[in-house]
Amino acid sequence: MLTKETLTGPWAGLPVAWTQDGRFDEVVYRGDVRRCCEAGIPGIYTGGTTGEFYAIEIDEFAEISKATVNECHSHKKPAMIGCSATSTTGAVRRAKMAAQLGADAIQVALPFWMEVSDGAIVPFFQEVATAAEGLPFSIYETGRAKKTLTIEQHRAVKEAVPSYLMSKSNAGTVGATPEGCRELSKLVNVFVGEPLWKELGPCGARGGCSAMVYWNPALILDLWSSVEKKDWDTVGQLHEKIDAFHQFLGSEFGPRGFTDTAYDRLAGVALGILKTSLQCRGPYPHATTDDIETLRSWCESHFPELLTADTAK
Repeated sequence: MLTKETLTGPWAGLPVAWTQDGRFDEVVYRGDVRRCCEAGIPGIYTGGTTGEFYAIEIDEFAEISKATVNECHSHKKPAMIGCSATSTTGAVRRAKMAAQLGADAIQVALPFWMEVSDGAIVPFFQEVATAAEGLPFSIYETGRAKKTLTIEQHRAVKEAVPSYLMSKSNAGTVGATPEGCRELSKLVNVFVGEPLWKELGPCGARGGCSAMVYWNPALILDLWSSVEKKDWDTVGQLHEKIDAFHQFLGSEFGPRGFTDTAYDRLAGVALGILKTSLQCRGPYPHATTDDIETLRSWCESHFPELLTADTAK
């Protein structure tokens, strides 16, 4: 079972492959999971924003979760399943399924359509954790949930849910600040995105639910190794290029309304090891094949290290 000591590093937060007519493409998806496992990525996560949990029906959730768990376990890698929903009932149902399917951990955000009251926070996480039968538990902290937790609220959840081991801390949440990361890391592992590793690595960050790790596994796994070694000079050298890359993505594709999954699919296919579909669930826009060439061209000029051996040809 995963522990606070082993639930670390850059886990691959995978998008779901869809067929042309919008059905789950299990063959392509399993291939993406397999390549991530074979690349040495420490664990696979799906059911987050990149995995489009908000656009997946419950029967699809079961199919995707089963494929993730089975493929990961066949390669001796752990699988974490996102169980977020708009209600306690929905999250509980997903957590039960994840446990029954043999998931190694679950992750859940607060229900996000109506803002959750302060008094309902601990009972919500407690009920979902109970449904997960003691599986290692991660909170997906995001401003999209309309409520972010204080350190005191994280502590209250940890006291009520001993299996709470990790917080996926995004911009605007307490774990994504230096002081907050220091305090939260005393309770649970704090996962943040690669652009924050330089700043928050020294404050106790222990990994991330990553897209960049399947854009270029070797590069990001080496970067994480430098974080673990506290080699901040090496981390800093790559950090500037990572910042520039994300700025380019935002300026080039942000005006077209790209969501998390559109960015991650594009870069995963254009630069990395994914064979997934560029399309995501509507009504949200997605990249085109022309965008692949735009992205590769920018990297050739500004961030050649991000190109894998195959994409650099």
